[in-house]
Amino acid sequence: MARRCQLTGKKANNAYAVSHSHRRTKKLQEANLQWKKVWWTEGNRWVKLRLSTKAIKTLEKKGVGAMAKEAGINLNKY
Repeated sequence: MARRCQLTGKKANNAYAVSHSHRRTKKLQEANLQWKKVWWTEGNRWVKLRLSTKAIKTLEKKGVGAMAKEAGINLNKY
């Protein structure tokens, strides 16, 4: 499975780690992903999703049904 948020699509970012002498080496900044069980009221069941922490905060405000509709995701698969 890809390390990507299932609702927002957030993924890793390529960056440089810069030392004190300013030597740069490539590094990967991963998204802060968490497995989260969310109650889906329209489906009347729990749905287990891999979400970024930013998506979890937004989910509490909008609701899982609205966010899934924006992302174009069918929650019956999860």
